[in-house]
Formats: sequence, C-alpha cells, structure tokens
Amino acid sequence: MSSSPATLPHNAQQIFQDGFGIGTALIERCLSAALSAGGDFAELYFESVTSSSIGVDEGIVKSASQGHSTGCGVRVLSGERTGYSYTDVLDETHLLRAAKTAAMIASGPSTVRVQGFREATTHDLYPVVGLDAEITHKLALVQRADKAARAYDPRITQVRAGFNDELRHILIVASDGTWAADTQPLSRFSVAVIAKDAKSNNTARGSSGGGGRVAISYYDTQRTPEWYAQDAARQAILQLQATEAPAGEMEVVLGPGWPGVLIHEAVGHGLEADFNRKKQSAFAGLMGQRVATDKVTVVDNGTIPNRRGSLNVDDEGVPTQNTVLIEKGILRAYMSDKLSAKVMGLPSTGSGRRESYASAPMPRMTNTYMLAGDDDPADILRSVKKGLYAVNFSGGSVDITNGKFVFAASEAYLIEDGKVTAPVKGAMLIGDGPEALKYVSMVGHDLSLDEGIGTCGKRGQGVPVGVGTPTVKLDRMTVGGTGR
Repeated sequence: MSSSPATLPHNAQQIFQDGFGIGTALIERCLSAALSAGGDFAELYFESVTSSSIGVDEGIVKSASQGHSTGCGVRVLSGERTGYSYTDVLDETHLLRAAKTAAMIASGPSTVRVQGFREATTHDLYPVVGLDAEITHKLALVQRADKAARAYDPRITQVRAGFNDELRHILIVASDGTWAADTQPLSRFSVAVIAKDAKSNNTARGSSGGGGRVAISYYDTQRTPEWYAQDAARQAILQLQATEAPAGEMEVVLGPGWPGVLIHEAVGHGLEADFNRKKQSAFAGLMGQRVATDKVTVVDNGTIPNRRGSLNVDDEGVPTQNTVLIEKGILRAYMSDKLSAKVMGLPSTGSGRRESYASAPMPRMTNTYMLAGDDDPADILRSVKKGLYAVNFSGGSVDITNGKFVFAASEAYLIEDGKVTAPVKGAMLIGDGPEALKYVSMVGHDLSLDEGIGTCGKRGQGVPVGVGTPTVKLDRMTVGGTGR
C-alpha cells in the first residue's frame, strides 16, 4: 500500500498527524476493522473545529464564547445499507471501537480490500486564515453596527448584532483510495432591529447579514457593519409604512439575490439524488424531460471563490464542481453523493455533505442559483399590470414529495401599471416548484448571489449554503395576504 501524501492543502493532514498521532498505519488498521464484518466501502472522516462568537444586545455584550471540537465519523456501506459510528476521542482504542461498531451495523456478505491512497486534486477557493483576530476587533465591529442602526432613524428602538466565525480542518480517507484534506474558514455578521412608531404604536422588524469563507478584513473593506446595520434598519422602517398584502393569483416578480432561496427550496431539494433514488421527489424519473420554460437554467456551483456554500472538496473527499441541474427547461442532473451515484449509476457531483463528524453525509446543495437571462429588469417590471415584487424573504418550507412550498416575503411591493408602488407586509408565496417553473416568462440579466447568510436544514443537519437569482417574472403564482 502506498503511504499518505507528503503534503496536503492547508496543512490539514499535519493537524491530525502532529496533534493526534493519526498516521497511515493507524488509518489502515481502522479501515480494515471497518470492513471486518463485510461491506463494500469504508470511510474515516476526521474533523477539528475551532469557533468563536460575540453578540451585542442593546449596546451591551450579552454573549461571547470560544470552543473547540474534534472527532471522527466512521461509515461503512454494504449495498444500500449504511453503518455509522463516531467518536470524539482520537486515539487508537476509540477509533477502532467506532470502526467495529459501524462494521457490525452494516455487516454484509461482500468484502473489499483497502486500496492505495490517492491524494485528491482540490480547488483553492478561500484564504488560509485563523481565528487569531483580537476579540476587541470583533467587538468593535458589532458595536459599530449597533451605533449605525440607531443613527439611521430614531424609531429604531432595539438592536442586536453578532459575529461568528470558525476554522474547520478535515481529513477524509476511504477504502476506495480517497485521501483528501481541507482547511475551511467561515464567518458571518448579523444585525436584527426593531422599529416602533410612537403615534400608531406599530412595530416592525428588520434583519441583515452576510459573510463567507473570508478573512476578517472583509468586514472592513467589502461589507462593513454600517452597511448591514443600515440595511436592517431600512427594512424595519419600511415595514412600519407597509399595508397588508393582497391575496389571490397574480403575476409575481422576484428580485435578484436572496429571493433565490425560493429556487433552493422549491427546486433544489427536489433535485438531490437521495430523494430521487427513493422516488420521494416530485422530479423523480424526469431526467431529460422538460420541467420548466426554456428561460430557466439552474446550477449548483460549489467552486465560486470565498462563497459561503463553496468547498474545495465535499465531505466525502470529492472535489466540488459546477453542476447544471436544469438547462433551458430540461432536467439534466441530480446532485449526488457516492452512495446515490453508485446505486443510480450517476457520476458523483461532489455534493456529499455533513454537519459534523457526528453525521453521515448525504446529497446537499452548495451555491444554487438560476443563471441570468437577456431581459432588462426594468422591462420586466413594466410588463406587469398588477402584481407583487418580492425583494426579500424571511423563511419558507417545501414538501419534497410534491414540491409544494410556502414562503414569507419580508420585503415586498405592489406593482401597478408597470410601476413599483406601495410596500406591503404579510405576503406569502404559495405554489409548487415544478408548476411554478412553467410560468417563468422573463429572466433578467442582473444575476446576483445572496450576501452569505444561508444555512440549509435537512434531516436534522444544517450546512452553509448560497443562493441566487436574477430578476424573474412568473406569470402566475398564488399570493397569500389579508389585504385587497
């Protein structure tokens, strides 16, 4: 068997070798133990994460923390059966115990040999950074946001601001020869405010935030605390003046950027391979068929530098890629992990992701968005006689089996005779993904990705993701509201 590579990206391998004594010999013993009861495939996922956070509420530091966690997850596959076990103690005794436990869970008749390890060819999408920025620097950032939000308007009565960052080292080794490592920085800034109108006694909320796989200097040079604070305050003040959203079926225009979360929820989840392998998705069996108008091209791209959803390698050690899911309305691909790819006879798309070493990987999105079209955004708005312009969303949900979704718009406006007029509140977009795509009639040339705030939940696991869209017109969609 060949030895492990001498050097790996970002020195992640040295973290486990020097800090915990995780060498090739021990890895081979663990993989052999994992395959001792039979099985087609065994994998070790080592992880070491350092994290910190600080939060200011009403100008007072209400929370500050720093933590560190390490562990290893052991996965064994036998056909479609999965055995998974993990340990937070990285010594030989605990690692072998976890390997044998996973082996027994997935025990099967097939036995394979551990292959020689091959270093994965990876991207280099983000900087090598540490969490060594002074706590005073992070505190100053959130205090600047607090000050800026309050200065925006005297009706801003409450402000919360926070900064979170982490540095994740991973090493993935598997019986199929996989040997991959990565060091992944991630940070996020957030601001939430409450506004109150003394005359009407109305209150409204606003929030903003962003970040990515960036150094802390990003928040001084790219997106400042003041920018996030003013954006959150603007939303809250706008909502104080908003009227109740109308209800019924109408034309809807999605603004660029964060409204791509509708694509993520209503379409993206349904295109994850595990749901299609199990025939649970509304898109199951539709490969090569038309599922949208020819205006619609949707991709999942894990290779965009510095983005929150990007990864040099996925959590199975496979380099991420730009996967075209829907091309001019035709379904072209599902997002797959190793298991789904093998069972369905599909190529792996580098979409195997997990929340931590305590979780088994599954097909997940990275940065999912609709590509730009040829239409002028101003022309799109002018084409609407009466409809809704949805600029921001606060949340949503989807039923994977039928594609039905509900989204709450946190910032929306009426469109009347081609002009954006009054802001509205309480607007809900209701529909189903496959059906909604059939009514996309115009797509703008103004593609924008979100600011870097998304966390996607699936089966109890949360992972960072990105979304995006250009301005998009849907000729028909149901809007829930209490106005007229």
